[in-house]
Amino acid sequence: MTDVRGWRKKFGVLGPSTNTIVQPDFDDLRPAGVTNHYSRIVVQDANAVSNDSFYAGTMEISDNTVDAVRGVLTCKPDYLVMGMSAVTFYGGAEGGQRWKENIEEVAGLKLSIGSESLANALQAHGAKRIAFVSPYFPVANTAVREYLSDYGIETRRDVCLQCPTWTAIAEVTEATLIDVLAELDGDDVDALVQVGTNLSMIKLAAETEQRIGKPVLAINTATYWHALRNNDIEDKISGFGRLLEEF
Repeated sequence: MTDVRGWRKKFGVLGPSTNTIVQPDFDDLRPAGVTNHYSRIVVQDANAVSNDSFYAGTMEISDNTVDAVRGVLTCKPDYLVMGMSAVTFYGGAEGGQRWKENIEEVAGLKLSIGSESLANALQAHGAKRIAFVSPYFPVANTAVREYLSDYGIETRRDVCLQCPTWTAIAEVTEATLIDVLAELDGDDVDALVQVGTNLSMIKLAAETEQRIGKPVLAINTATYWHALRNNDIEDKISGFGRLLEEF
């Protein structure tokens, strides 16, 4: 028997309990026959005031992920999608792969993570030089740069917004992001990137991409694209940028 709504695939989505953006973003990107089943990684709203406190908060999310995996497995998903990105960049490509494989071993299912999805999306566009914005503290931006460099992608500039709590990330305004993207853009970059899954940018990225004529990738779009394509779902979805429309 086939699930009447998820007749193509049921995705188990893992995200922090403080994250209010991933769930609606992924539902906006969902094609017919694919369903998203959000499992909350229970964490307190971090009080991030330094590199150390930010890092500790992300590791709390990492440590609690397995419990969320076990919870979502009860609906018998076909595949898992990680809705938190910072920890997937730690330790470069090798560290991200180890983190992913650990979750896959626990779940007995394959998993899409933000770091690998973003690198694959940039490769699809042929982008080698990028600039990116995050809600992180500098320690995590360093991890993003190092991870992408393992894929041959050079970061020319980056901005970390240093949001003081996890919930504050979802409160970053479109006007702020427009200003940051303008600051990041230049002739020396092939693409602009946004990381941090609780930062809402899937629609703004597509609008900016059309306006400036180069790829602008939001991590939630890249991660969901990766999950779809790794499940042989090739639907071209309009309104969210070239990644889902062309690749």
